[in-house]
Amino acid sequence: AGSMADVISTTFAEPTLGPGGRAFDIRLIGGDLDDLKSAAVDVKNWLGAFSGVTDLNDDLRPGKREYQLKLKDSAGVLGLNAQSLTNQIRASFQGIKVDEFPVGAETYEVDLRLTANNRGDSGDLDQLSIIGRNGALVPLDVVANINETRGWARINRIDGERSVNIRGDVQSEITNAQELLTLAGKELFPELEKRYPGLRVDIQGQSNESAKTGQSIVRNVLLGMIGIYMLLALQFRGYLAPVTVMSVIPTALIGVVFGHMAMGLDLTLPSIIGMASLFGVVVNDSILLVVFIRDARAHNVPVQVAAKQAGRARFRPILLTSVTTVAGLLPLLAETSLQAQILIPLATSLAFGLTSATLIAIFLVPAIYCILDDFNALGEVEPSPE
Repeated sequence: AGSMADVISTTFAEPTLGPGGRAFDIRLIGGDLDDLKSAAVDVKNWLGAFSGVTDLNDDLRPGKREYQLKLKDSAGVLGLNAQSLTNQIRASFQGIKVDEFPVGAETYEVDLRLTANNRGDSGDLDQLSIIGRNGALVPLDVVANINETRGWARINRIDGERSVNIRGDVQSEITNAQELLTLAGKELFPELEKRYPGLRVDIQGQSNESAKTGQSIVRNVLLGMIGIYMLLALQFRGYLAPVTVMSVIPTALIGVVFGHMAMGLDLTLPSIIGMASLFGVVVNDSILLVVFIRDARAHNVPVQVAAKQAGRARFRPILLTSVTTVAGLLPLLAETSLQAQILIPLATSLAFGLTSATLIAIFLVPAIYCILDDFNALGEVEPSPE
């Protein structure tokens, strides 16, 4: 297949799921359009050197050819100024009404302008006849300098400042867009700001959207943790007993990290969403253990004995609860369709995080409870209501 004439950019894309926006959406802000274009080329060349980066383009498109005229000193001698020269050139190419005549009930206008051949041929523009003072005809290049240039089809502005956006995609199985942007922030962007004074770089696209979503998730997770603590504090009538229950939450992160390594996945936004959901699930196992220990203590069973009994007595229900949950996630983890790819990191966080938290909680929670009890930090307990 041959090249396509007049095509500026061609993009081949496959359906994707994930955060909104392109993998790369880098906005350059500055005053000089030529500097912006040069900086955009530098960014595309730098990113394009990495394998897996595709469809790089910018939105600063060249416009049509144009001719800029600058009056010579001789124009004033002939009685011409910028306005009169502009009017004559416009009349030559766009036409000027010189007469009209009626034909029956209709009135027709007579416009005078250059022929179609002359209007389409810019080679004779310098010989265009211009009427000077007293009707003298002179070529255009006698009264004006003619420079052929090419401007820009569209100039984008952000808060009144000129800008250009560089966009592109990545093949996620080959490279990671966030890692490249981080590297560019250390190596490329500082160099561009030195090379082009006044240039500023702003990151948009998936990276920006993911950062906003991540901040929102972190804020909501903290609020959720506070809510869990308050509910447990009311249930156990103490301030440190909830700490014993919630101590298992960090252990879930061990499984999350290991699970992503085992599955060959990056830690992405769906992974974080899965972790946020996981924190509310793993405390269930801890609650079963703490409730058993507190009930045993209320019946005068020594705390060390109660802790040992809790691990043995609650092992089966805790294990069955976790195993059935993980088993329900296995079909999703084994799914290969495109629609499931966005959910696999989430399911990985839940399955592996729950597994690690379950295995560790059986030993960790009773141990922490015994340690706090040695310091008399848990106080007296009453049997939990059945």
